[in-house]
Amino acid sequence: MSFPLLTATAAVPAIGAVATAAVSAAQRTAAKWLALLFSLATLALALVIAVRFEPGAKGPFQLTESHAWIADFGVRYELGVDGIAVALIALTALLVPFVILAGWHDADALEKDATKRWRPTQGFFALILAVEAMVVISFEATDVFLFYIFFEAMLIPMYFLIGGFGDRAGVDDATEGAARRSSAAVKFLLYNLAGGLIMLAAVTGLYAVTADQLGTGTFSLTQIVQARAAGDLTMGTGIERLLFLGFFFAFAVKAPLWPLHTWLPGAMGESTAPVAVLITAVVDKVGTFAMLRFCLQLFPEASQWATPVILVLALVSILYGALLAVAQKDIKRLIAYASISHFGFIILGIFAMTSQGQGGATLYMVNHGISTAALMLVAGFLITRRGSRLIADYGGVQKVAPVLAGTFLIGGLATLSLPGLAPFVSEFLVLVGTFSRYPVLGIIATVGIVLAALYVLVLYQRTMTGPVKAEVRSMPDLKARELVVVAPLIALLLFLGVYPKPLTNLVNPAVDHTLSVVDKQDPKPDVRVNAVPGEAGTDRDAEAAK
Repeated sequence: MSFPLLTATAAVPAIGAVATAAVSAAQRTAAKWLALLFSLATLALALVIAVRFEPGAKGPFQLTESHAWIADFGVRYELGVDGIAVALIALTALLVPFVILAGWHDADALEKDATKRWRPTQGFFALILAVEAMVVISFEATDVFLFYIFFEAMLIPMYFLIGGFGDRAGVDDATEGAARRSSAAVKFLLYNLAGGLIMLAAVTGLYAVTADQLGTGTFSLTQIVQARAAGDLTMGTGIERLLFLGFFFAFAVKAPLWPLHTWLPGAMGESTAPVAVLITAVVDKVGTFAMLRFCLQLFPEASQWATPVILVLALVSILYGALLAVAQKDIKRLIAYASISHFGFIILGIFAMTSQGQGGATLYMVNHGISTAALMLVAGFLITRRGSRLIADYGGVQKVAPVLAGTFLIGGLATLSLPGLAPFVSEFLVLVGTFSRYPVLGIIATVGIVLAALYVLVLYQRTMTGPVKAEVRSMPDLKARELVVVAPLIALLLFLGVYPKPLTNLVNPAVDHTLSVVDKQDPKPDVRVNAVPGEAGTDRDAEAAK
């Protein structure tokens, strides 16, 4: 029996969460280091997965594990990864150590009010590791029921991270601040629980359909896809569309897609910066990933049926998120609305149903995670120094903290997809892939790029340039721990911006498989040879184009 690498990658942070929570109240520093060591061990296992994975190898999934679990209901413990999952597991495992380092002192302020039973530091880092474990196994699960369990379970630690360890910067009234954090956490939980309940109904319906047509119910993605390809499983049009909507609604809430996005600005605004990174760069990626893995592959016909409406919603997300970001006065809420716009690009690429679009969407998930983490964590360092999230409370920071201002600028330029930084490649591929099938939508989506340049550059101008405000004159520059957090992220943005090939080689075979399941091919270019301008191409021209 081979070593269960996928199980180990999810189990290590889960064990780390329990071990960190068990550390005695007096050993706060030990708890921090223990959490960091477990996160680094998870990163090492994620790198082993990436090394052992063979892009283009036969079969949709590799490193598979399959064991009976709840046999009476066809539930199995099935894991497997494709190139998309490998990339997102690596992203998750990479970001969590930086989240832990950036939040090294985030629970310290709560210690003075803590009892012997309430250990804020241990709880904070244990919850982060618990989220990591659940996200990793969500990327690995190929059994729909197994995926659903962890898709929902990750809401619990996130709820406590938002409500119990929220941002206290600039909060004069402790009672009012606690109410805001609690409200944001409850809204996050209720929105996602509502999506999950609808998905549960769809999961139950999927089991009923497979039981009726295959003789035994199953939740195995591989088995269902194979049965559909062989003609052994045929869902009625109406049933398939209803099941698709149940799955898609839950994933659209998690993503988040307009108009189901309203929980995100509050959740990110009231969280500490590291937790905000965990929300938008890690947890929300489960939603867009699941659209590719489950919506498109389980319900190919319904996916094509719903594509026009979803593309319009994605376009609205791009423009609406960008416009709201321009109007923000709160730094973290600005980044939150920018993320809504970016998720619109990701979903646009997924449902453009082209290899460029879906490949770009997958790269966007990774690159958005890195760029948003860089920008949000530097913003968190800035907010911690000044004690305010309001843009108007800053000015002239680059003169007193040039390294902080420089890293903030690079994170912002990556967010607006400047050429030479990693998100540019992703956004370019999404737009090319969309334009090749839906040229009007592709053209309109480019407006989001212009708006991104506006909100990022105005944010930088108002906070970092101009006269130095009295409140920031004594602001210290980035310290060694903070540089350790930010420097690798910026290095990755530069590296993947000029050499994205390692990622494209990893994800392209998985994208091709998804398109084959949906029975979609890239549109053929309208190439005309020796055609007179204004005249239709001849038969010889069409043949030459082929």
